[in-house]
Amino acid sequence: MAGLLSTDYQQIDDTGSRVRGQNHYTQIVCNPYYTAFFTMPRKDRLTVLDILRGDPDGKARAYCFNEEAFGLLEGFGLSKKLISQLREQVYGETLDEAQMQQLLGRIFPDPGKGKIRRTRIMEAAAIAAYHNQTDFPIIDVLLSDDAPQFKLLTYKQALCWVHDGRNYKKLQPVVPVHSEKLSEFRGKYWNYYLKLLEFGENSSQEEAEALSAEFDHLFSTKTGYPALDERIAKSRDKKSELLMVLEYPELPLHNNDAELGARAQVRKRDVSLHTMTEDGTKANDTFLSIVQTAKKLGVSAYEYIYDRVSKRFRLPSLAELIRAKRFPEMDYDTD
Repeated sequence: MAGLLSTDYQQIDDTGSRVRGQNHYTQIVCNPYYTAFFTMPRKDRLTVLDILRGDPDGKARAYCFNEEAFGLLEGFGLSKKLISQLREQVYGETLDEAQMQQLLGRIFPDPGKGKIRRTRIMEAAAIAAYHNQTDFPIIDVLLSDDAPQFKLLTYKQALCWVHDGRNYKKLQPVVPVHSEKLSEFRGKYWNYYLKLLEFGENSSQEEAEALSAEFDHLFSTKTGYPALDERIAKSRDKKSELLMVLEYPELPLHNNDAELGARAQVRKRDVSLHTMTEDGTKANDTFLSIVQTAKKLGVSAYEYIYDRVSKRFRLPSLAELIRAKRFPEMDYDTD
């Protein structure tokens, strides 16, 4: 919770892991002050949402059917008839898991049908409930790659420029003139990226507007290389996500922090292959979280763990250290 409260944004990424020989996924949530690991059997939108709201096991998941939920249902493309049916039955209500399953059972009496629609109803109502609750910090901006499970969970989403840039690197033109066009555009792409790096909290509104206009100009380029033009158009469609830094100057332009966390999990997987029990998996996540967070805070992970295991408690908690580093002007008792 201290980490979530330390910045207006959070970063997220995932990587594969193994539990008792079965494929799992480790989600990495972080910012400059902490890194937290959560290994789960799935990596769908509801799983990621459970992690962001502090309930990785989904035991306290709630479903709120307010206007936000119905707006999401329309965005998901559910039929007007189904949305109207839901409005009549549960508008304004908040359901728990059992009640939600009962509702879905009534709407879809055949368990073999409507799987995707069931999931979309659960996602929309769970997202609305997350935004409507007051028990846990709500993330304003989530920085991630373009994976679908990370979308719509927060009010705003920022996308990683490095991930977007990799899509251009994947192009493999055969015609020499196409190779020249690609090389020329990639040069302009990264030059623009460098300008965004210079944008900071002291930058003016005029500078933000100039960068926005330059984005429009750059990504309206027509090169005559169809694959490249198609790729440019896809980047243009993500303008608001790629330029979130103009609204939140402290926001990184890349998701390297989360990827470095994923790399730590991968190295652990290389050494240990997999965990064997639920408790072992949670212990692995816990110790990775402690070690990576301690590293960011400039604390010896060994000394911190020894302090806790020995029950000396001479060192302040990581939460206290996060708050002290993020808000040094505040008076914290860390003796």
